[in-house]
Amino acid sequence: MPRQAIPLTDTKIKALKPTEKRYRISDGGGLVLEVMPTGSKVWRYRFTLHGKPQPTLTIGPYPEISLAEARQQRDQWAKLVAKGESPKLAVREAKAEKHNTVAKFAEHWLLEQLEGKSESYRKTLTRVIYKDVLPWLGGMPLKDVKPADVLGLCDRIKHRGSPKMALLTRNVLKRMYDFAIARQVAEHNPAAVLPARFIATEESRTRVLSAQEIGDVLRGVYLSDIRRPLKLALHLLAITMVRKTELTTARWEEVDLDAGIWDIPAERMKKDRPHRVYLSTQAKGLLTELKSLTRSSSYLFPSPRGTEDRPIASSTLNQAVQSLSLDVQHFVLHDFRRTASTHLHEMGHSSDAIEKALSHKIVGIKGVYNRAEYAEQRKLIMQAWADFVDDQI
Repeated sequence: MPRQAIPLTDTKIKALKPTEKRYRISDGGGLVLEVMPTGSKVWRYRFTLHGKPQPTLTIGPYPEISLAEARQQRDQWAKLVAKGESPKLAVREAKAEKHNTVAKFAEHWLLEQLEGKSESYRKTLTRVIYKDVLPWLGGMPLKDVKPADVLGLCDRIKHRGSPKMALLTRNVLKRMYDFAIARQVAEHNPAAVLPARFIATEESRTRVLSAQEIGDVLRGVYLSDIRRPLKLALHLLAITMVRKTELTTARWEEVDLDAGIWDIPAERMKKDRPHRVYLSTQAKGLLTELKSLTRSSSYLFPSPRGTEDRPIASSTLNQAVQSLSLDVQHFVLHDFRRTASTHLHEMGHSSDAIEKALSHKIVGIKGVYNRAEYAEQRKLIMQAWADFVDDQI
C-alpha cells in the first residue's frame, strides 16, 4: 500500500531549502511542489490516465499561486482524470483564451463594425481603438479587463483635455464587450458598470454629441414607448437644425412638401426674421407620415388634450427625452443645433451656409446677402446632415 503524503503547510513550504539538484515534495493527490536549485518553487500535477503515467502539468510558481489555489487546480484536473479526460486539453484551451487579447478581438470587431459605414464613422471608431484602447488595454486577455482598467484608460484621456473622447471610448468598449458576450467569448462587460457621469461631465452650453451619441439618442427614441408623433418630432429636431419651439409650434400652412421647403414666419423666430428650412429627403418622409397622423389639425404637433386645436406644450419634448433610459449624459435638446454645426464644419461645408441654415446672423458685408444667396449650398448641407444622422442610427 503506497505511503500517504503528509499535506503541506505554508510554514513547511517556506522552510524548504534549495539543493544542488531540484527535488519534489508531495502534497497528495498528485500535487507536488518542485524546489529548484535557484530557490524558486513551482507547483506541478502528476497523474495517470487509463493506467499510464502522463507528462507532468505545471500549475505555476509559489507563492504567486498559493497552496489553496494549487489544491483547487489539482482538484479540478483530478475530476477530469476521473472521467477519463486529459487535463492537457483544458490547459490548451486556457492558453488559447489567454491569447484572445483585447487587441486581437478588437481587430475582428472593427471589421464587423466598419463594413458599409460612412467615412466619418470609420475614422472615428478606428481612432478610438488604435489611438487609445489598444496602447492601454490591447495586450490584456479579453476576459481579464476590469472596470478599473476602463476607468484608468478614460482618466488618461480626460487628463489630456478630452473628456468627450473619454466618454466616447467608454461607449465604444461597452459596445465591443456586448458583441463579445453575445458570441460567448466574454462573460462580463467592464464598461457597462461605469455610469457615464463617472467618466466625464460637460456643461450643456458646450455639449456636442459624438457620432455614436447621435445614434444612441435616436435609437433610444425609436425603441421607446413614447407616442409616434413625438418620435418623429425628435428626429426632425435633430435633422432640421431648428429651435425646439420653432418646431413644436409649426403649422402645416408653413410647409410645402412638393417644393421641399418650410418657411417659418418672423413672429415665431428668435430674432424676428423669417427663416427658410430646406427639407432633406428624410425630413419630407417624416413630415409625410406626420401629416397622416395629425389629420385635421393646423399644427404639425397638436396637443392630444382637449378639443381645442393648439400645439403641444414647449416642455413636451423635454419630458419625452427625460423619460428615456438614454446612455448619454448631460444632453439637452438644444445640443442638436450645436452638434449639427460642429459636425458640418468638420465635414468641410461652408461656414456661412451653415450659419444661415441655423438662422444665425452673418456679420460684416456678407450679412447683406438675402436668404436665397445660399439656397443651393443649404440644400446640400441639410441633405448631408440628414444622411450623416441616418448613418449613426
